[in-house]
Amino acid sequence: MDYIQSGEGKDRRREDTFVDLPALGDDRAALIVHRGEFNYLVLNKFPYNAGHLLAVPYKKYSDLAHMPRAERADLMEMIIFAQDLLRKALKPDGFNIGFNLGKVSGAGIPEHIHGHIIPRWQGDTNFISVIGETRVLPQVLGQTWEHLRNQLP
Repeated sequence: MDYIQSGEGKDRRREDTFVDLPALGDDRAALIVHRGEFNYLVLNKFPYNAGHLLAVPYKKYSDLAHMPRAERADLMEMIIFAQDLLRKALKPDGFNIGFNLGKVSGAGIPEHIHGHIIPRWQGDTNFISVIGETRVLPQVLGQTWEHLRNQLP
């Protein structure tokens, strides 16, 4: 409800959001769940499902091909880490994992690549997402952040 009532939307996303978040110094406020050497995991502020994580490079790249190999490999390891964390914490039935490259593909911040890790459960989607352009989430982001952080090794 906080998200719905806030009036926040895609038009408020800033190009440097993914650079600014790690610099905040407050991972809970930034919704950063885990930090790695080259990439970090953050809860999506505009989620498609509860537990929707983003794997984000600290550095700004617009395409996978622009990333150095070590950072690109670390990004894939971060995605696998996210899956393991979500399996442990939320016990999903499956996942949607992917990248939206370029504005035409639906990338909200096309200047800064990020991978989506979306936990899925049998029966978790219905007509409301398609017709109403609304997401139905059973848990607020702060509670999801807390739950995921408590599952970290």
